[in-house]
Amino acid sequence: MRTRQRAVQLVRALIPAWRRMRAAEAAGGWTSVKVPTPQGPVSGRWHPVTNAQGAIVMVGGSRGGVRGPAGVYAPLALRLQAAGIAGLWLSYRHPNRLAECVGDVLAGVAWLGEHGMERVVLVGWSFGGAVVIGAGAASEAVVGVATVASQTYGTVMVGRLAPRPLLLVHGTSDSVLPDRCSRDLYARAGEPKELVLYPNDDHGITRHAPDLLDRLYTWSGALLLPQDRDSMSDAPTS
Repeated sequence: MRTRQRAVQLVRALIPAWRRMRAAEAAGGWTSVKVPTPQGPVSGRWHPVTNAQGAIVMVGGSRGGVRGPAGVYAPLALRLQAAGIAGLWLSYRHPNRLAECVGDVLAGVAWLGEHGMERVVLVGWSFGGAVVIGAGAASEAVVGVATVASQTYGTVMVGRLAPRPLLLVHGTSDSVLPDRCSRDLYARAGEPKELVLYPNDDHGITRHAPDLLDRLYTWSGALLLPQDRDSMSDAPTS
């Protein structure tokens, strides 16, 4: 009975996230893309912006695909697109293979550079946290890295991200990867760094999804369009 109740609670928690993602997808603004690599193309969704100089790259967990925490990637990309920041979701060629997934993200960063975007922010969820930490440490084009409910395996390079900003987000009731993972990353990282712990929240940050969306939007926008911080705060929040 308890197992069934927990399953029902999980489904109810995920419904708002699913609705946010579907509403954002229905709004359009993106196209499918294949980012070339020597090992084959990386599939993704591309939110283009004419003459954009900055972009955000978002990746998911060990299962791959274009899923993000609490369904925030789609509305985040659309809001940043409206503010003049391009967005790229990537679906790993070989999920759960850390080195190859890091290579996929670096290919995405290089592809963005070829299209005129020289400043890039990386966001990764769960396994993807280790991916973006590794890619961020390896690329001078990356100006900031954010992780949501990150693992610690494969994050030895976290100390090399500084002086680029690092944002770490975690739920204190995460039953997949405990919040001590992000606290460990915070302890090993250089400045500037920020740790956000959402009380009683889960691996997908489903209970604080609106705040997570706002936080990632404001944080990314300040890095990619630092001269427009006031205009970022005036942008729509839904």
